[in-house]
Amino acid sequence: MELFDLSGRVAVITGGNGGIGLGMALGMARAGATIVVAGRDAAKNRAAVEQIEAAGAKACAVAVDVLKEESCRKLIAQSIESHGRLDILVNNAGINIRKQPEQYTLAEWHTVLDSNLTSAFLCSHAAYPHMKQAGAGKVINIGSMMSLFGAPFATAYAASKGGMVQMTKAMATAWAKDNIQVNAILPGWIDTALTRRAREQISTLHDSVLRRTPAGRWGVPDDFAGIAVFLAAAASDFVTGAAITVDGGYSALG
Repeated sequence: MELFDLSGRVAVITGGNGGIGLGMALGMARAGATIVVAGRDAAKNRAAVEQIEAAGAKACAVAVDVLKEESCRKLIAQSIESHGRLDILVNNAGINIRKQPEQYTLAEWHTVLDSNLTSAFLCSHAAYPHMKQAGAGKVINIGSMMSLFGAPFATAYAASKGGMVQMTKAMATAWAKDNIQVNAILPGWIDTALTRRAREQISTLHDSVLRRTPAGRWGVPDDFAGIAVFLAAAASDFVTGAAITVDGGYSALG
């Protein structure tokens, strides 16, 4: 058995058209997986597919609006219809609205929670029967440092990402009997479009992250290629319910 070989496997990645999602997609593609890029932006989807295909893998894109239940379920159904199977689901789609807690409207709260957490539940819920029937599956949920720490500008985001870890543990215990492993990745401060906006809004953020991170740098999407392959492959068959930090040591400082 090849521990890190994903040949013949099909992976669906929400938010797979940029940032951490694309970094994971490229890692799994290089390990042999066929990638389904799921995102709202058609142009970004096409560019991501071209980049994955340039890495020598098969890829396609499916438009999805993770705020809509029907769209999440259609994503899974369409992926299976196109490729005949679904081995790996990466729940990576996410947004943030940065405000003090008292400034959120209920609509904004729901937008963040539904985009980040409810969509992951819906996609996992839709994928489960297919993985169970196949006798195996991998679900990878993307949490955050905000799964562990609080921040005054990220109440809704932190709630969604804390919930992601607990949902991961619950699903892992429920689906272990079906040989489905469910794990979470907790990214630290990564250089993506999402965090670039954060740095524009919070002038001290860049320097404070560098000071606190033992590795002395911000992460980049390529830093997630290896952990994605590990959690998608046979190498992690006895790993489930874990929340693994990828943060250059940021959380190790307590």
